[in-house]
Amino acid sequence: MDLPTLPTQPDMDNTAITLDNQEEYSDIESESDTQTIDPNAIILAEALTDKAISWQIHNCKIIKRTVTQDLPLPFLYHYDSLDDAIKQTHPLTPELLLQFNTPMSAHQAAKLIGIDKELLTSPWHVKIIGSLVVFSEALQLAVRLHWTNTGKETQQIYTKDAADAIIAAFKDWQFFGRVDVLYKNTKQILISIDEQNPNTQALPAESLLTIEASGDYQQLLATHALAAIVKLEADKADLPWFDKAILERIE
Repeated sequence: MDLPTLPTQPDMDNTAITLDNQEEYSDIESESDTQTIDPNAIILAEALTDKAISWQIHNCKIIKRTVTQDLPLPFLYHYDSLDDAIKQTHPLTPELLLQFNTPMSAHQAAKLIGIDKELLTSPWHVKIIGSLVVFSEALQLAVRLHWTNTGKETQQIYTKDAADAIIAAFKDWQFFGRVDVLYKNTKQILISIDEQNPNTQALPAESLLTIEASGDYQQLLATHALAAIVKLEADKADLPWFDKAILERIE
């Protein structure tokens, strides 16, 4: 019987050296894939939601404004807005079901259903997009954010007048879109983390973004902009200066 050939002593030594090198390389590779947060660094999302910082709002303005009753809606929306009593006397027929997704005015929908046009109210279509700058003199940090009442094309509000429709639409406004940062502090590092709740000081290298001091605004990468917005939305109820500035602007 042929016995398996065992490695000689030099072979064993070479194997051990190879394994050591692999472990050392693995350690280096692991270290290169992570970064440790400087304990003195300003973390953008945390700073933006820190109530102890004297944040001020500047240049809150409207970029785009749509407030109208003239836009068409799918027939479904018009029919759903009817009182239940009217729906019972004018139930959906196969012909009406075929029109469910057809865009039309309230007047056209009333004619299709066979009711007086006064029984069907045209909703207000509201979409307002704006921007604002929140800044801290102490941190030498300014952040430009964008806000709106809806992520949809418009929000439909059933009220008597436009002013009431706008107020109703902005009961649940939201931040969205791009985030621009102006940072002039050369004495302290500013970083962004695109993970909402990091559990350790060591994070994947791609999760950390160092924002260099500059005299110009810098647009955040999409993932970091989203992380800042998610944090702002989560803490928005505790940051009344945003709500105050936006509501004053839209009135």
